[in-house]
Amino acid sequence: MISLEEMRVLDRNLEYHGVSIEELMELAGKGIAETLLEKMQAGGKKVLFFCGTGNNAGDGFVAARYLEERAMVTVALARPSDQIWRGPARKNFQRIPSDVRVLEPPPDYDLLAREADILVDGLLGTGLEGSLREPYRSMVEAMNASERPILSIDLPSGMGSDTVVRPQFTVALHAVKEGMNDELCGEIVVVDIGITHEYERLVGPGEFLYYPKPGLDAHKGDSGRVLVVAGGPYTGAPALAGLAAYRIGSDVVHVVTPSISHPVVASFSPTLIVHGLPGEKLVPRNLPRVLELAAGKDAVVIGPGLGRDPETLATVRDLIRGLEGPVVIDADGITAVAEDRSCLQGKRGVITPHKMEFHKLSAEELSEDFEERIGQVQSFAAKLDFTVLLKGRHDIISDGENIRVNQTGNPAMSVGGTGDVLAGLVGGLLGKGLSPFNAARLAAFASGYAGDIAFRELSYGMMATDVLDKIPAVLIEFL
Repeated sequence: MISLEEMRVLDRNLEYHGVSIEELMELAGKGIAETLLEKMQAGGKKVLFFCGTGNNAGDGFVAARYLEERAMVTVALARPSDQIWRGPARKNFQRIPSDVRVLEPPPDYDLLAREADILVDGLLGTGLEGSLREPYRSMVEAMNASERPILSIDLPSGMGSDTVVRPQFTVALHAVKEGMNDELCGEIVVVDIGITHEYERLVGPGEFLYYPKPGLDAHKGDSGRVLVVAGGPYTGAPALAGLAAYRIGSDVVHVVTPSISHPVVASFSPTLIVHGLPGEKLVPRNLPRVLELAAGKDAVVIGPGLGRDPETLATVRDLIRGLEGPVVIDADGITAVAEDRSCLQGKRGVITPHKMEFHKLSAEELSEDFEERIGQVQSFAAKLDFTVLLKGRHDIISDGENIRVNQTGNPAMSVGGTGDVLAGLVGGLLGKGLSPFNAARLAAFASGYAGDIAFRELSYGMMATDVLDKIPAVLIEFL
């Protein structure tokens, strides 16, 4: 079963990864036609397709083409044909055989429905948001009032609203969608349309459907307040993480760092709100102040540039135990957790190890076989009860149940600081309210894609700051 939101994400990602939507539509339409013939004995009968303007309609157009020689087929359009989406839906509308009667609006939907033997609902599919508008509402009402058997494509049009098609059969394309059941959908027939498991788990621009755009009346803080706990021995990492949170859309970013690194971090940008801690490293006496700063923040990023002093690592673990909100654990924070994973009990967030850090965390060597590696990450995330973002040539993201793989990025991103940028992106997205799993998969894609843009301009001379600077270009392209 797949949620409607995840299906929309998948649709967008398939196109990004070069999967032919036209081929998927062909398989879908063929499966719909076969279901009509086998389940509803459509051969020799009058079959009326009610079609909208999108890919759901495109599936219906293909089905009408396959059915044309076996039945008397009519296609009734919700909108004028020049409003059908360009691309596969438009192409398949143009391929409808001349023997199929095509009716432009506005026909008498009630009369049409009563004259048919079988009705096919190809109006809206998974794209509905809000209540049904005209003429869709009238078309749905006409179908329901006709007392004719109905087959819905993918899911009943209007599902989730106050006006919904009541079919006897629903052809679920690829998988049953969340919320579908026999009461709402009649008998559900799943049709394989050729989406492989490998494509299903790839991230892409579809992940941006989870990105919450600010409303017109948004106020400072509505898009997230983030705290970065970092620095001391290393001064660039805190700034990179903090600025990455800003670049992904956070409203307010605080950085708390030992006083030795405070002036350097503060000099990176006036937008960072930098708090100094006494001394050269994070130590137990700093904990009350850090927890005070963490109060009211929507997410906390811990680890970049902290160093591995035993006192610092112990303080990190106590800090994690004291936090209430979501947390991102990166770099030296991972070393702290590896020494005592119990600090994560009852916590939620994302941990971002590379291969060697994963070994420290899990005491397990990662397999060279990628499928086995995926299984290892999933199993460990389940054991940890925490989302794991394993950084590598192809990133692996799992919350213990779900798996995603990110293929963006390039070898030049081995340069120091890119992991700090990634941690800041995850923190910024957590602060905007995304779940840890969704924040991790979106951040991995955005970071790698920004790195690819930078690589095209700068090749192996790129730096972490170049990745940081390209994040807005990713938002512009995909939001």
